[in-house]
Amino acid sequence: MMKKGLLKYQVATVQYEPSQFNKDHNVSSLLHLCEEAGKKGAKLIVTPEMGTTGYCFLNREEISPLVETIPGQTTKKFETIAKKFNCYIVVGMPEIDEETQLYYNSAVLIGPNGIVGKHRKSHGYIAEPKWSAPGQEHLVFDTEIGKIGILICMDIHFIETARLVALQDADIIIHISNWLSERTPAPYWISRAFENSCYLIESNRWGLERTVQFSGGSCIINPDGSIESVIDKGDGIAYANIDLSWPRERKVLDEKIFNDRRPEMYLNLPTDPYLWNPLDFFGLYGLDPLPRGKESLVSVVQMNSTNDVKKNLKTIFNHLENAKNKLSELVVFPELSLTGHLNKNKNALNKDCEEIMELADFANKNDIYICCGFAEKSQKEFYNSSVLIGPEGILGVYRKVHLNTSDKSWASEGNEWKYFDTKIGRVGLMIGYDAIFPESARCLGLYGCDLILCPSAQKGVFTHGHNGTAVRQNYPIPTGADPNHWNHFRIRGGENNLYFIYSNISDKKNNYYGKSGIFGPDPFKFPREESLIHKDEDLTFLKINTSNLDTNYPTNVVRDKFMMSMRHPHHYTPLIKHRQKKQ
Repeated sequence: MMKKGLLKYQVATVQYEPSQFNKDHNVSSLLHLCEEAGKKGAKLIVTPEMGTTGYCFLNREEISPLVETIPGQTTKKFETIAKKFNCYIVVGMPEIDEETQLYYNSAVLIGPNGIVGKHRKSHGYIAEPKWSAPGQEHLVFDTEIGKIGILICMDIHFIETARLVALQDADIIIHISNWLSERTPAPYWISRAFENSCYLIESNRWGLERTVQFSGGSCIINPDGSIESVIDKGDGIAYANIDLSWPRERKVLDEKIFNDRRPEMYLNLPTDPYLWNPLDFFGLYGLDPLPRGKESLVSVVQMNSTNDVKKNLKTIFNHLENAKNKLSELVVFPELSLTGHLNKNKNALNKDCEEIMELADFANKNDIYICCGFAEKSQKEFYNSSVLIGPEGILGVYRKVHLNTSDKSWASEGNEWKYFDTKIGRVGLMIGYDAIFPESARCLGLYGCDLILCPSAQKGVFTHGHNGTAVRQNYPIPTGADPNHWNHFRIRGGENNLYFIYSNISDKKNNYYGKSGIFGPDPFKFPREESLIHKDEDLTFLKINTSNLDTNYPTNVVRDKFMMSMRHPHHYTPLIKHRQKKQ
């Protein structure tokens, strides 16, 4: 049961550059900053990862003089501040477990009455495994100021960690970090708030330590992904007023997202195919081997659809001719683009209808793959579907698994993820609202998909820009202004190490804003490997590579999927448990 307490109050996030090895100085500085925030009325104050000690340690021996127990001397000092101002404080510090003598990168939540709980970082970044053991829990703490979950830096790269705390009804995700090599607020931070309908309070360090440039950008992110308050460079405090009634609506783009989850469709989330060489795993017993893959030119179309199927088909063919002339090998069209995105099932077609056969004939004659959305009629049922067509004919039809409010008025749920092996690579399908659920792309990624095609008719705003940062970064890390800094669907590619091809309707009159694009598979690569559409109706291209480079072990990011191999599937059972739907 949720504790009664404050719904509206002020929060503060501290940005600080710790001095490595100088714990006394760091603790003193953080106490001063917390006291300043407490005096201004902040009820929740967040400090950076490893803020008491600095971050870049080589081994256990180097950090051993700095580790402490929780509770311990340092936590007692922050308890004094929390009691004095009747507030809660999150402190990042290296911890030693007295019983095991293991070290952890930890965050402790301290309240007016003492320590509430702690989170031990579960996903270590590069050097941390040299000294730190991984944490084993993702807890939510029920307090007078709401339900609070805590993640540390690399944790948030994985869709499962934020989802685990969100499914425990977290109002706020505290994310403390030593984030580097990226213009911040980082898109991953924004997406985790957005897709889970939570506030996210980010406390990041800044400055230079052992040649590593940290990015700053500490901020408070609203449940819709907008940035409420942010610090760019330097030590300081960002404040914001929050209202817990907002995250408790559990809405993403006006849909009750947690009511529409399909846990029965996520049963492969606790599996770990990338523990092994995927070239062996997927080809085990001579079955289901990954296709060879290759370099390919692929395309995405952004368009508006009408109530007239023939007119829509003509528009589709016009774009196909353009793509063919540019030697594109795959073209993706929006959700319901063939039958009309405002028509629901009025123009519903059979998968073997004349219009789809015409597309199949074009694909055969021009050696091209086509993915197109349509309202499908199958006996007495209707589905929001997409068809994948290739030179060899119709490869298959995917029926949308997650239905939004509009879909539910006419369509039945699909009950199968679909992927197909092609010359281009292993291709997975999803549709629009599916992509709001991070579980969807993860399931397809675990099936070994090299790329996901996502026809969409998604209303609302899921992007925003960045004015630029004063934090210096080494080339080619971007620092300037960028109107496309955050696109929620870009994240789906990087977090699953696959190409994500997102084709959205453009119909501003009805709140469809497009923002289509082809997004690359490497979340750490700059400049980004992507191609975006900026006009209302357009076609764009990107050269992709899904080949294995003829090695015994994968060297291509889409085949290696290093983000998959770092997952901790033993934590994920709660993600597939059924919950009673809230009305």
